Amino acid sequence: MISYHSSSEPPRGGVPHPATAEASPVFLDGSFGEGGGQILRTSLSLSALTGQPLRLEKIRAGREKPGLKRQHLAAVKAVAEICGAKTNGAELGSTTLSFSPGAIRGGAYRFDVGSAGSATLVAQTVLPVLLRAPEPSEVAITGGTHVPWAPTWDFFAESYLPQLHAMGARVEAECPMRGFYPAGGGEIRLRVEPFNEADARPFALEKTGALRRARVSAIVSGIPIAIAETEADILMEKFPELALERDVREVESPGPGNAVWVSLEFERVTAVFSSIGEYDLSRKTVAHRVMNAVRKYLKTGAPACPHLADQLVVPIVALGGAGVFVKGKDTLHETTNWEVVRTFLPAAEIVREETDGDPKIRLRVRR
Repeated sequence: MISYHSSSEPPRGGVPHPATAEASPVFLDGSFGEGGGQILRTSLSLSALTGQPLRLEKIRAGREKPGLKRQHLAAVKAVAEICGAKTNGAELGSTTLSFSPGAIRGGAYRFDVGSAGSATLVAQTVLPVLLRAPEPSEVAITGGTHVPWAPTWDFFAESYLPQLHAMGARVEAECPMRGFYPAGGGEIRLRVEPFNEADARPFALEKTGALRRARVSAIVSGIPIAIAETEADILMEKFPELALERDVREVESPGPGNAVWVSLEFERVTAVFSSIGEYDLSRKTVAHRVMNAVRKYLKTGAPACPHLADQLVVPIVALGGAGVFVKGKDTLHETTNWEVVRTFLPAAEIVREETDGDPKIRLRVRR
């Protein structure tokens, strides 16, 4: 169960300033809700943004192998370096963590997950924090860019980042090297400009708008390109009404791998649905995972897919503290994320409205 302990209310005017060293920590139970790495990543970002110390216990208690894995430890160390945090328990396998943040600093950073752990998840953890630094930042993150159970680079670049731009963020990103499981070795580079209150824009994602472009992409490295061609062909056949453009290619990577995805570029949002090839999965299975996700999204009609809805909350808090988006049914990741926000910011208002079965989420942080 999540509980909140704080010596004072967050100050008014923008993201709360760093707390004093005497502030009581926020206590989080890592077995709450989805019981995985999402709680850790969100709480790290919010701890740095609000200046509130963090005490996290039972880290990833809901997973088969609890405790910090490499990608989680990389996120801890990355945020700690950016805000000069003092940590205790920042080691592989640890199920408890104390994190006391200092002032956020921009600059040049390089973070290495050290495995095929997700580089995109580390990027999503540090990016809201870097946007609140007083100076620009350049960041290189190495690890997995196309791995199971994590956002792919293509989702990060085509779906996630444009929504941050819509909030007023000034971020550029590139992926000079793809990284597949198990070799990893991919790289994401970010260039982040400080966010000023004058940059803030009212954020609203309530409709998709008209479909401008639809594309199926499939990539391989170190394995026959026929695998990617078959996956793309299956999806072309399943969605004739979308008139999918076809992009099949080989990419450079330290190890073999395969990924396929469909991008639906609407006026207001680009939805990206991907699947990662694995040794014991058929091409048909990989393609059908994408097919099922696309069909479900088109059926709901809500602009924010479950993954994007889950990932909008922290940027909204960091960049102005107010926004509205329409999504489909709740996921455990989403509801867990909202509870973590409420724990750090009890003044946050998360208002849910139902419209034709699709929840509309209004998030405001009172100033």
